Amino acid sequence: MNHRVVVTGVGPVTPIGSGREDFWNAALAGTDGSGEVQKFDTSIYRFHRACEVKNFVAPKLEGDPGPATGLAVVATELALQDAGLELPLGEIGLVIGTTGGEIPVLEHINRVRFEQGEESVDRFEFLKYPVHVISTNVARHFGFSGPNVVVPTACAAGNYAIAIARDWIQSGRVDMVLAGGVDPLSTVTFTGFGRMFAIAPDRCRPFDKNRKGITPGEGAAMLVLETLESAKRRGAKIYAEVAGAGFSCDAYHPTMPHPDGMGARLAMQRALRDSGLNHDAVDYISAHGTGTPANDKIEATAIREVMGDRSSQVAVSSIKSMIGHTMGAASAIEAVACALAIDTGMIPPTINYETPDPECNLDVVPNHARSKGVTVALNNAYAFGGNNSCVAFSKVA
Repeated sequence: MNHRVVVTGVGPVTPIGSGREDFWNAALAGTDGSGEVQKFDTSIYRFHRACEVKNFVAPKLEGDPGPATGLAVVATELALQDAGLELPLGEIGLVIGTTGGEIPVLEHINRVRFEQGEESVDRFEFLKYPVHVISTNVARHFGFSGPNVVVPTACAAGNYAIAIARDWIQSGRVDMVLAGGVDPLSTVTFTGFGRMFAIAPDRCRPFDKNRKGITPGEGAAMLVLETLESAKRRGAKIYAEVAGAGFSCDAYHPTMPHPDGMGARLAMQRALRDSGLNHDAVDYISAHGTGTPANDKIEATAIREVMGDRSSQVAVSSIKSMIGHTMGAASAIEAVACALAIDTGMIPPTINYETPDPECNLDVVPNHARSKGVTVALNNAYAFGGNNSCVAFSKVA
C-alpha cells in the first residue's frame, strides 16, 4: 500500500494567535509576538524577552498534567474542529514531537523543595514529568486508540512527527493521525540558550546582517493527516499533501551545524527525492531561520546549493522572527504555515529585516507578506546533535 497523505486540519497555538484564522492573519500581518517575560522573573538574566502564548486558558484535565499537555490538548482540539471531525473517533494515531516536554513540572518541584523543604514535595508530582505522558494524556482525553508515540528529536521533532504519521498512513496501519509538536517556555530553555549567548538582546532578525540570536518561544501545533481517499470520502477541505520527507545527521557538533551545510543539504535533497520532485518545482521554503549567525549562514548556503540557479527565485522566510523559537513545536507550526501558504497563495514574511547579509543572499520575503501561488513548499528544521529534517508539502491536483 502507498496511500497519498493529506492535511485536512490545522491547530496552531502560538504567541501571535491560536487557531487557523487568528494565527494566519497575524502571520501575514507580520505580527511580532515577543515581549517582556511574564512566566518567571528574568532579573538575573542579561535578556528579558520571549514569545509567550497570550491569554492561554489551560484546559481542565484528569490528573492536572503539566503545561505541555495543556498546550497539546488545545492544539489537538483546534485541529479536530478545523478538520470538521467529531468525537469519538476511535483508532486514530497520535505522534507528538518535543524538546523539553514537561520540564516546567521539574522546575515547580525544585522551587517547592527549595522554598518549603523536601517534605513538602508531592512525590506523585514526578509522574507528570516523563515525556511519554504528553501523548498518553492527549490520547486519553480524546479517546484515541491508535498507535501513540512521542518524538524527542528537539527542534526538528515536529517534522519527525509528521513524517512518522505519514509512514503509518501510507503503510495502512491507520487512516488518520494527529501529528505535531509542543513545548512550553521554561527557565531551563531560557538559561541554556542564554549561557550559549544565543539569545538576541532585542529582536530575532533571521538572515539580517546584524542578527544576534533567537528569541525563546513556546507553543504547539497539531495537524490532521489522513489518506486522500478518506478526505475525499468525507468531503473534507484539503490544505496540502505531505509529499515527502528527508532526514540526515551530520554528527558534527552538539550544537553547531556542519559548516558547509552538508546535513541541511542532504535533508532537502532527500525530501525532494522522496516526493518525486526536483528543485525546479519548489516555490517556497519555510526556513529553520533561527536568527543566529551560524545557522542562517549555513542554511542559506545549503538552500543555494540545492536550488542552484533558482535560489534567487524561491521565496524563503522565517516565521521565527514573529513567534520566536518554539523548540519542539517550531517545525509543526511552520508545517501549518506551509500548508496554509499552499492553500491561500500567501507567503508570510521575515520581519525585523533591515540590513541584507551577502552571506545570506536569498529572497527572504522581508517584512511584508507576499501574494504568490505556491505549489510546493519545503519545511526545514534542524536540531542539536545534527538532526536535520525537511518535509515537502504540495498542492493536491
